[in-house]
Amino acid sequence: MRHIISILMENETGALSRVSGLFSQRGYNIESLTVAPTEDPTLSRMTLVTKGNDASIEQIIKQLNKLIDVVKVMELSDYSHIEREMMFVKVVAAEMDACASIKRLADIFRARVIDVSNKMYTIEITGSPEKLDGFLDTMKVHKIVEVVRSGAMGIPRGSASLTI
Repeated sequence: MRHIISILMENETGALSRVSGLFSQRGYNIESLTVAPTEDPTLSRMTLVTKGNDASIEQIIKQLNKLIDVVKVMELSDYSHIEREMMFVKVVAAEMDACASIKRLADIFRARVIDVSNKMYTIEITGSPEKLDGFLDTMKVHKIVEVVRSGAMGIPRGSASLTI
């Protein structure tokens, strides 16, 4: 089962390494990982996505809570939450028909063309992982040169929050 874990941690050197080391020591894969400072520059928020059964994820969360740098842990999968990813896609747009088709597909998915050269379009899209996967599937009719994905970011809906 897919789990999204949000971690509030000290913004210190080596903190990311200790968290990722915890996963590698136990043989768990991190599918995506995003980290950035919060409104408090001494704290960072890490969002990671992994797969595992409920018992193994519960063990990981207990181990995360024992790390000195970790302030608070929340499994977003336990709450109603908002999840988004961002993706850049670079595609070949050599002919006018291709240019129109790429722009039309971008509009359908509410994506934005952010860079244009004489033979390439770079598109930015934000949304759920399923939306991004769907966009990539439809873009396969064109030559995709490069794809960059941010990984999941999430926040609980309503009054639930990951704060100290």
